[in-house]
Amino acid sequence: MTTVRDVAEFGQKMLDNIGSVLVGKEETAHLLLVALLSGGHVLLEDVPGVGKTMLARAMAASIGGSFSRIQCTPDLLPADVTGLSVYDQKAGDFVFRPGPIMSQIVLADEINRATPRTQSSLLEAMGEGQVTVDGRTYVLEQPFLVLATQNPVEFEGTFPLPEAQLDRFFLCLSLGYPTAAEEKEILYRLQEGHPIHEVKAVTTPEHVRRLQQVVTKVFVEDSVCAYVVRLVQATRQHPQIQLGASPRGSLALFRAAQALAALDGRDYVLPDDVKQAAVPVLAHRLMLKADSSLRGVKAGALVNELMRQVAVGAEHLDELGENT
Repeated sequence: MTTVRDVAEFGQKMLDNIGSVLVGKEETAHLLLVALLSGGHVLLEDVPGVGKTMLARAMAASIGGSFSRIQCTPDLLPADVTGLSVYDQKAGDFVFRPGPIMSQIVLADEINRATPRTQSSLLEAMGEGQVTVDGRTYVLEQPFLVLATQNPVEFEGTFPLPEAQLDRFFLCLSLGYPTAAEEKEILYRLQEGHPIHEVKAVTTPEHVRRLQQVVTKVFVEDSVCAYVVRLVQATRQHPQIQLGASPRGSLALFRAAQALAALDGRDYVLPDDVKQAAVPVLAHRLMLKADSSLRGVKAGALVNELMRQVAVGAEHLDELGENT
């Protein structure tokens, strides 16, 4: 029988495997495992060259799953993502040729360079786990994880992701630059070739699916569940936030807390699990008011502020005046 102990062992094996490729990115890799175990998708906002592609490839290789990379450009068409039906002269009929979205780990590189029409072709796959081409629906093989990247610096030639698409991403993460010691270690590791070619699978997609089921059964006490709800509702009342997190955000925070608990070997969620997941789960879902954005206010800072204001215990009223 698969238990939370198996989840914790899986997490450590995956972190060790990914750590053989990426130096000093344990926290990001840990949160990526949270998304994988929760059936969610990840948006990586970072500058080029910090290891986003290697992270996705290491993840796919570690679970023994299929991997594909979509280089998003303005001329990329929806059919280039989902696949298309082509006429087979020998068979005398149309044959479906699957697109890169049919893989288990999909890297959508520089997603904000694709047109809105092409971006939207990812919505059904990310939300429903399926794609529809020429009126026929194809179910995607699980586990299925989209890891999309975008450069937060360059704006020319980009199409900002709409709120509906941002809300589809379970987490928003950033790798960041390595420290001097980490960058030195990277140089030594890559001196004779890239370690990604030596990464071996430490699990199977079937085992990951079983672990995902275990995560859904992690116990969440009523007061912790109420804390999740109050925290999300507080984002809808903050004076500097124009659009707060949706109910999808509440569910994502709930599931992320369950996954964090399971990776820690616990079959119950603590308030600290909710707090650890709050910023990567909620910040990208918030739309700040124009004057706040102009003053350089960051959504992550507002989420941290709300965590200081919203009471954890179900028996209390938080400082924003919300009833439990």
